[in-house]
Amino acid sequence: MDKIHIYLDVCCLSRPFDDQTQERIHLESEAVIAILKYVRSGKWDLFSSDFVNMEISKIPDVDRRRKVQYLSKIAHRIIEVDEGIIIRQAVLEKFGFKPLDAFHIAAAEKGEVDVLLTTDDELMKQYRRNKKAIKIRMENPAQFMMEAIFK
Repeated sequence: MDKIHIYLDVCCLSRPFDDQTQERIHLESEAVIAILKYVRSGKWDLFSSDFVNMEISKIPDVDRRRKVQYLSKIAHRIIEVDEGIIIRQAVLEKFGFKPLDAFHIAAAEKGEVDVLLTTDDELMKQYRRNKKAIKIRMENPAQFMMEAIFK
């Protein structure tokens, strides 16, 4: 496998701490954990952004927030907000993306990541509707791992 540059949004980083009795959540959690193992082993690079850190800081449950912060700290690169990201975020909002989702996409595009991973179904629907306007690939972590492993 080639070194892949990955951006995990906060719903991905939070997935291992969600209710694991639901099969889908459990599967996505296992995928996120596997992705983080590849990152820790140095096979893949994890990119993050100021937006990930800001969103994590707003998690109301202190214990959950601490756990998600711990996972986010293994990022190799933090993409900082700049004027280009702000301009791109405004463009993405016009396509119907929620403001924070648009910021994540704009940051991932700036970082030139290979894939932005999310477990947010609404975000994925919006991505599919506007795929041609997005400069990066977006995927669910479980689907991404299936493709990465069996490539």
